[in-house]
Amino acid sequence: MKNTLALLYSVFKLRIGMAIMLTALAGVAVTPGSGPGAWQVVILALAVLMSSASAGAFNQYVERDLDAHMQRTRNRPFVTGRFTAGGYWLAGIGLLLAVAIAGAALAANVVAAFYVFLGAFVYGVVYTVWLKRRTWLNIVFGGLAGSFAVLAGAAAVDPGLAPAPIILAVVLFLWTPPHFWSLAFKYRDDYAAAGVPMLPNVVSGPLAARVILAHTLLLVGLSLLPVAYGLGWIYLLGAASGGAYFVMTSIRLVRDPTPKAAMSNFHASLLQLSLLLAGAILDSWIAG
Repeated sequence: MKNTLALLYSVFKLRIGMAIMLTALAGVAVTPGSGPGAWQVVILALAVLMSSASAGAFNQYVERDLDAHMQRTRNRPFVTGRFTAGGYWLAGIGLLLAVAIAGAALAANVVAAFYVFLGAFVYGVVYTVWLKRRTWLNIVFGGLAGSFAVLAGAAAVDPGLAPAPIILAVVLFLWTPPHFWSLAFKYRDDYAAAGVPMLPNVVSGPLAARVILAHTLLLVGLSLLPVAYGLGWIYLLGAASGGAYFVMTSIRLVRDPTPKAAMSNFHASLLQLSLLLAGAILDSWIAG
């Protein structure tokens, strides 16, 4: 039973889902206005988590042939045979997404529910099915999945969307490529073996590192802008400290374009996002 739960946790990518759920809560936090009640926030958060889980499971279902060629993913359940791909999996994934959309509509409104759907659609269909095997720009557009989670949270407060959540959504869009490209830098041979174009395996290492740094500088600079739209010192502290560290490790990657430096940058991106989201949520909670 314990092993099965661990496999389900892996297939539904719940660790990523928790991060996306936090982006939705940050969207609620940074949006001015009378926020939804506690029960509405809880249901919306669970809806975003379920939507992300459905997209994550669909991703592993579709990519099981690619995963078999990659050292990092060859032990995933659909590859090893622990889970057998079939119509019941697709039905379950579809049902999970439908429940998520209905929950978001019930807790918030149809605009928030539409953003919840778009987040899953972008990751599951646009990124996984349409772009993953065709272009190195796959993860650039795939980054919209996290952006829609921010907008879903913001729409629960104000469907018209204020400047701060829009900026935060753009920051999430810019964050995903350097985060994922840093990981792909380490596993570029894996992606090459699977025939998947990722920036680090279609251009030289030094060029990939410079592109990662450019993205990092842009997103960190933009992440400070919400302070001009009402966010306070707690948000600024989280965004600036995490951003500074991310920029520092990105510069190190440019100077030393190696897998080790890339993984340091990958972990720095996680810290930067964590501090950014925590700052947004705590800033709103304390100010409130």
